[in-house]
This record gives sequence, C-alpha cells and structure tokens, in this order.
Amino acid sequence: MKKISVVINTLNEEKNIALAIKSVRGFADEIVVVDMHSEDKTCEVAESLGAKVFTFERKSYVEPARNFAISKASGDWVFILDADERATPQLLAKLKKIVKENQYDFVNIPRKNLIFGKWIRHSLWWPDYNIRFFRKGSVIWRDEIHSQPETKGKGTNLLPKEKYAIVHRNYSSVSSYILRMNRYTDIQAQDKIKEGYVFDWKDLVRKPMAEFVRRLFSASGYKDGLHGLALALLQSFSELVLYLKLWQANKFKEVDFDLDELNQELVKSERELNYWKADMLLKLNKNKKINSLFLRLKRKLRIS
Repeated sequence: MKKISVVINTLNEEKNIALAIKSVRGFADEIVVVDMHSEDKTCEVAESLGAKVFTFERKSYVEPARNFAISKASGDWVFILDADERATPQLLAKLKKIVKENQYDFVNIPRKNLIFGKWIRHSLWWPDYNIRFFRKGSVIWRDEIHSQPETKGKGTNLLPKEKYAIVHRNYSSVSSYILRMNRYTDIQAQDKIKEGYVFDWKDLVRKPMAEFVRRLFSASGYKDGLHGLALALLQSFSELVLYLKLWQANKFKEVDFDLDELNQELVKSERELNYWKADMLLKLNKNKKINSLFLRLKRKLRIS
C-alpha cells in the first residue's frame, strides 16, 4: 500500500488546526505540521492530535515553507492542506481511488471559498483549482507569493463539484481581508520592482478599474449578490494600494499630471464599465427585442 502524508503549514492557528487535522484522520498515514514560530498553542494542539511538528523561520507568506514541509513527509503521496481548510469524506475517498488506480502524478482540486460567511461561487473564487495532491517529487513550489507550482508527470482535474472540493474558511471579516491585503501588497510591490516595473500614474486608474470589471462582470461576480460587489470593490482597492506602494517606493516622486490625460483615462474606464453593464443586462434579460437593443449598445460602446 502506498503511504499518504498530509502536510499543513501554520502560524498562530490554534483555533483552526484541530479541525483541519481531524478532517483527514483515517486518510493520512502521517500528518506533518510545519510551524513558523507561532505565539499561541498551535504546536501543542497539533502534537496532541498525533502530528509530527517541525519549525521554519517566520515569513509573511507560506510558499517558502512549502518545499521544506514536503521534505519532512515520508509518504509516497502528499496532500497539502492549510489550517483554515477542511477535506470532505468524498474528496478523500476520491484521492484514495486515484492512488490505487496509479494513473496520475498530481491532482488539481477545487476549493469552496467561504468569505464573509458565504460560499462565493463566482467572482473568480470558484472553482479556484489548486494542485494539492501529488506523488512525492512531482511538484515543487517556487518561493514567490501565490506562485504556481512546477509539475512533472501526468495530472488530472477533479470535477468542479462541492463534494470534491476543499472547504476553505477564507476571510471572516473586512479587517482580516485588509490585514492580509496590506501584507501581500508589500510583497507584490517588491516583486514588481524586481521585474523592472516603472511607475505610471495612469495605472492608478487602469488597474483598479480593470480588476473591478473583471471580478464583478467578466467573472459574473454580480451573481454572488452584495458579497460579489463587496469583493470586487475590495480586490479593486487592493490593486490601488499596490500601485500606490509602487509610487511610494519611488519616494512619491512628482510626475507630469495632465488633467486631459486623466479625463481620457476616466472616459475609457466609463466606456468599459458601460460595456460590461450592458453585457450583464443582456445575460439577465430574456426578451429578444431588448436583447437585440443591448447587443447593438455593446457593439457601439466597444467601437466608440
């Protein structure tokens, strides 16, 4: 029988770690917890539940600790789980079947994100595929924040069904969102500077608007109701903060600021917003005559 290791990275997860570990009991041959020097009882709780606990230097994001955690796993297969995530019995049964059939080297698993108390089914939050189950040695994470892992061999995607999804208890409050956003945008700004990004004030208009449109309209965030609107606004705000931090890194250097150029950028943003509003109304309305009107309006907005 192939051995399965569950790997969990933690930092101050005393309130979450027990439920994460209990959700994989009976599935895992071993549970490995790699902690970034928590100041609460995360390690004690994990050890009391039979986990092997190791420590790693504290970082502001998890990716640098992923490969270290995987190196501590002795299993033939590794299942990555975060402390604020839970595995469903149906998902675990499916993963065991994949191990038994021995046809794949890694598995892309959907995540059910619960944000502000609601399952977000649109807004680019579903199916939110992540490679979380793999034959050891077939997946390596890069150290960059939110980086996609490098893979070897043959992979498969599980069907985007709730029963096969990792349940992710994501942001529980606006404060938790803003705290994480502040930390992540610091790192993202540093990465963009390393890539050679040159600050352009127009990005303060373009990037937040593009993100808002992408989340709320292109990704049908409006179908998530007020939650979708709130998340589109928050993601847009995150983009604004990112580019303001890039300006900050430039010592808040004064640049030529032309009101005519600003007006042009705002007109472009308004046109794009109107296009997607018409697209949304087109999708929501079943009247053929009205749909024809909206279709003509969309075309006009895109070419004007």
